[in-house]
Amino acid sequence: MGIFDKLFGGGKKKVSKDTAETRGMHMPDLNIPVDEKFTIHFKKNGGKFIYCDSIKEVSEALQNIVKENSWEDHPFYILDPRLQDKFSKDQISFTENLHKSEVFFTTCEHLVAQNGSILVCSNQLKEKKLNELPVNVVVFATTSQLVETIGEGLKTIKKKYKQGIPTNITTIKHFQSTEENADDYLTYGSSTKHLYLLLMEDL
Repeated sequence: MGIFDKLFGGGKKKVSKDTAETRGMHMPDLNIPVDEKFTIHFKKNGGKFIYCDSIKEVSEALQNIVKENSWEDHPFYILDPRLQDKFSKDQISFTENLHKSEVFFTTCEHLVAQNGSILVCSNQLKEKKLNELPVNVVVFATTSQLVETIGEGLKTIKKKYKQGIPTNITTIKHFQSTEENADDYLTYGSSTKHLYLLLMEDL
């Protein structure tokens, strides 16, 4: 894994981060590893990224996020009960009542390196639109979910769910308001989210 190796004790390939980050939005991507490309675009979009080696580190990071934002008395809104099962021992409360929460806790289908977006569908959102969800979002994902492009992610979803392709497929892309995304028609039905990504190594 490119940037993870470089940040956490290894990696032979060196790419100028400044060069990659300062390229124009319409210029071709540099030929860099998919993980590094995703991280560059994700951070450029305004997302907060936390890399974890284990589920224990994910739990610790989750608790730190709660403390950082004073969310101790704010239950996490979930649509996937498996998250509650996985993190029920982390002194975090959960709710399935949207109106009782300011934080949406979810998984995703894929992390898209092409533009640093997070690909989700009805498995995560049910039939809700992104603009109906809390502005604060915490996403739990694994490195095996990284893909190069949205097209690759859609192909994987189609292959994985042969018995019934999920609906409501969309991407979460903007994590802070900028002049560039203010009038972006591709975000119709969406909205800017204050987003944390907890990414666990599983490769």
